[in-house]
Amino acid sequence: MAVQPEGTPCWADAMFSDVEGAKSFYGDVLGWTFGESSSEYGNYTQAYANGKAVAAVVPPMPGQEGQSQWCLYFASPDAAATAAKIRDNGGEVLMEPMAVGDFGTMCLGRDPSGAVFGVWQAGQHEGFEAIGEPGAYAWAEVFTREPEKTDDFLTAVFPYHVKQMEHDEIDFRIFDIGENTVLGRMRMTDEFPPEIPSYVNVYFAVADCDDAVAKATKLGGVLRFGPMDSPFGRFAALSDPQGASFSVIDLSTTQGEMPKITEV
Repeated sequence: MAVQPEGTPCWADAMFSDVEGAKSFYGDVLGWTFGESSSEYGNYTQAYANGKAVAAVVPPMPGQEGQSQWCLYFASPDAAATAAKIRDNGGEVLMEPMAVGDFGTMCLGRDPSGAVFGVWQAGQHEGFEAIGEPGAYAWAEVFTREPEKTDDFLTAVFPYHVKQMEHDEIDFRIFDIGENTVLGRMRMTDEFPPEIPSYVNVYFAVADCDDAVAKATKLGGVLRFGPMDSPFGRFAALSDPQGASFSVIDLSTTQGEMPKITEV
């Protein structure tokens, strides 16, 4: 796949203290296979779905041990310029732009509500080689306790066009680049325990949502929500055995009418 337009989700990875355990879990649940770990880059190991690169797992660097979580990267033509925008708009740069060999340049940021994300300026590694296929990235949403801050920040850092879903009970917005919807934003309600910070929720596509949930829970994962039907697909929210949250969605099983979306 070609380099994605600025602001498009283009890659996902996660740190796991037990990398072999993570490989076993996601191999069973999402059908991933794994390449050789790259000792030159901290034993970074790419995951593949049907031979296409879809994500990566890596052990934590010394001193960075902690809660495992998925990190979604947004495409940028200039990581240094994006880092400056993050700072200028109330965000925090957690890791300055750093060249990763010839693969590209990465940067880590945090939005004003606390959600952590990555920025990727592609070199030889352009990002996802598949999207929406079983085992591959499908969608992402920023879950935030301060949606106004998140909305202002995202539109200042990336060239997004914003729309609001009309719903009495859910505050949900979508972010478009050109004609493509690339990201969602959900206001976190009181149903979320207060200790859970704002975060980016990554969805991976599966052929059968219920089957994926059954495999995940059998292997020590925790079902957080669903499975639930929607006009977009049948989905469920999970945590893996090391605590990293993610969702699975069967894009082929849809139910109900599409919600009404209005310009913001």
